[in-house]
Amino acid sequence: MSWRQARLALHSWGLILCLTIAAGGVGEARAQADAWSALKRPGHVAFMRHSDAPGAPGDPTEFRLDDCATQRNLSEEGRAQARRTAAALKRHEVVFDQVLTSPWCRCRETALLVTGKEAAVSDALSNLVGRQQYRASQVAALKAYLGKLDPSSRVLFVSHGVVIAALLGISPVQGEILVARLGEGGEPVVAARLLID
Repeated sequence: MSWRQARLALHSWGLILCLTIAAGGVGEARAQADAWSALKRPGHVAFMRHSDAPGAPGDPTEFRLDDCATQRNLSEEGRAQARRTAAALKRHEVVFDQVLTSPWCRCRETALLVTGKEAAVSDALSNLVGRQQYRASQVAALKAYLGKLDPSSRVLFVSHGVVIAALLGISPVQGEILVARLGEGGEPVVAARLLID
């Protein structure tokens, strides 16, 4: 291969790479637009994993639900992430009729920062790390709740990755929102994913 041919080949690969990156950016922007649209559509609900809370999954051995100081809590970045999510929801005019949260402090604080109000606590959203014996009953309780939900209701559930994965089959990153369409009998199906950076 001559120097000229090598230069042309390199230029072609560079062009292909740029087009691929641009297409990826367009695809991501489209996915974000679809997620915002789904959040506003009747028959859809949102499941959010709490914002950034550093440390290993779960909580210290001696944690207590009535004492946030004994739990894994949001970092300053986690609080900032929740505030960015709140701003994005406001910008896109997404308002929730109901907000339910796990009793764990990191979820309650995330819900408060995202919506600006205290959320109703639901035991069905409780952390399952180290508590797998409650998995089936919590998933059943969540499905029963969804099955009775008015399709026009806008509901945000703030919970833990392990709970959302048990219900929806996808483990979101911290601060991510999974938008679920409610199918027959309230069976949730993931329609979109949304993460505010």
